[in-house]
Amino acid sequence: MHAYRSHTCADLTAANVGDTIRLSGWVHRRRDHGGVIFIDLRDHYGITQVLCDPDSPVFNEVEKLRSEWCIRIDGTVKARDPELVNPKLPTGEIEVFIRDMEVLGGIDGELPLQVFGDQEYPEETRLSYRYLDLRREKMQANMALRSDVVASIRRRMWDQNFREYQTPIITASSPEGARDFLVPSRLHPGKFYALPQAPQQFKQLIMVSGFDKYFQIAPCFRDEDPRADRSPTDFYQLDMEMSFVEQQDVFDTIQPVLTGIFEEFGGGRTVDQEWPQISYRDAALWYGTDKPDLRNPIKMQDVSEHFRGSGFAIFAKLLEQDGTQVRAIPAPKGGSRKFCDRMDKFARAEGLPGMGYIFWRDQGEGMEAAGPLAKNIGPERTEAIRQQLGLEVGDAAFFLGGKPSSFEKVAGKARTVIWEETPKAPEDENWRDRFAFAWIVDFPIYEKDEETGKIDFEHNPFSMPQGGMDALNGDPLDVLGYQYDLACNGYELVSGAIRNHKPEIMFKAFEIAGYGKDEVEKRFGGMVNAFQYGAPPHGGCAAGIDRIVMLLADQDNIREVIMFPMNQRAEDLMMSAPSEPLNEQLRELSLRVVQED
Repeated sequence: MHAYRSHTCADLTAANVGDTIRLSGWVHRRRDHGGVIFIDLRDHYGITQVLCDPDSPVFNEVEKLRSEWCIRIDGTVKARDPELVNPKLPTGEIEVFIRDMEVLGGIDGELPLQVFGDQEYPEETRLSYRYLDLRREKMQANMALRSDVVASIRRRMWDQNFREYQTPIITASSPEGARDFLVPSRLHPGKFYALPQAPQQFKQLIMVSGFDKYFQIAPCFRDEDPRADRSPTDFYQLDMEMSFVEQQDVFDTIQPVLTGIFEEFGGGRTVDQEWPQISYRDAALWYGTDKPDLRNPIKMQDVSEHFRGSGFAIFAKLLEQDGTQVRAIPAPKGGSRKFCDRMDKFARAEGLPGMGYIFWRDQGEGMEAAGPLAKNIGPERTEAIRQQLGLEVGDAAFFLGGKPSSFEKVAGKARTVIWEETPKAPEDENWRDRFAFAWIVDFPIYEKDEETGKIDFEHNPFSMPQGGMDALNGDPLDVLGYQYDLACNGYELVSGAIRNHKPEIMFKAFEIAGYGKDEVEKRFGGMVNAFQYGAPPHGGCAAGIDRIVMLLADQDNIREVIMFPMNQRAEDLMMSAPSEPLNEQLRELSLRVVQED
């Protein structure tokens, strides 16, 4: 017999009754029933109930066992009495009488967290003892899901004639939207490598090298501020690139891969088959974000014309300024003063002076528009707003005004709150059981810093401008790129672009953002040089593995689907990282740490 097990803790069935077997695992739960000790023995695959009474030669040793001790047992499989069968366990028809036992790994002292049960622990405790946290059923399922998703992605990419190639982990620093992690060079004192924010330049060079289709499950490293849906140090993405393609070709390639993944692992939730393409500007107008949750059908609208020159002085005066708007958030079934006051309070809590509203109520012979705004702008303008928004009795609308950048984010949050907290039609009751995708397209390439007036890249600097060189000769803020994101249920899952593969267009694009030719050649010399040797048109995208698994696992925090994540302060509490280097290490690297006062 094998040294540790003849079966896993999920294998045994009624067909094994009478067999002598060997199991190894952890003591999941221990119960003493009047001298008979029952143990739920757990391994990665499942749980088997084992028991021991005073007739067993190892009864005294079994009595000493406690939760999470790692043990091996030899025993005989017995059928449970019919009334004691546990239908919730695959092994619920049998139990194992212990004949021999060996402690493979004991525990000194108390457990810092229990594996059995649903008790919640502070994240600091969970991450400090992650190896215990990972033994819990939910975490075992999340990590198995992640592994299965990655395996399925690989199969689906190979089925579309992609090949997987690996790109360097140590490379040159490049500005790609986040801070680099720098790595000092021992052989070249005073110089630094960087961990790649993404394989961006390398995957483009793979296309220049004549490999038509590339993909990789790629680690990416960015020194970023943490969020619930973002790791502060590293993450994994499905990275892909293709030659001789247009934007729609990329969409047509990645859509069946992701559709298949969400159908395979989504637990029966609906997966949208139609993925609308929404311009960046429309997404901001309608949803207040470039990663909209389309399960929520509410669309905001520009209602500025109804307030221009109206009796509501606050909005009327705002609209006399350039670049200002008034937007309405329709609220079907939100037409009560109590709810309207609550949303106004929500806006104040978010840092705005408030949020205007109108609600429509039944007055016997017809509907009446109520609220301060309705009184100020009059019945004709109020009715025009109602008709534009398609609202009826029992509905409401909320209004925000000013420069969109000052209120858009709050408006997007308000849209979410309104949908979640107002009554739904019967067909919308199960709205959460759906994966709703949308391509966000036509991103502006440039943005202006309102304080300095400086033009800089708004998105990926390697994207081809729509219209090529001609587009770069006009107003930079009007230039759109072949850039795109894929949103799902309020998260950005994919980002990509058709690349700028022509050196003359690239130099011009960077010049507009304040980067001279010499600086571009210094920062991106390898890629710029390669583009002078017959670069093909190419494009691709990258899909965030961690976020995909987070959605499939129905988790709100990305750390729940990462094996060994950092905490919110970018610390590894288990391995004590970051840590101070030894003086010998610093000397080897010709470095000295200077403490700021």
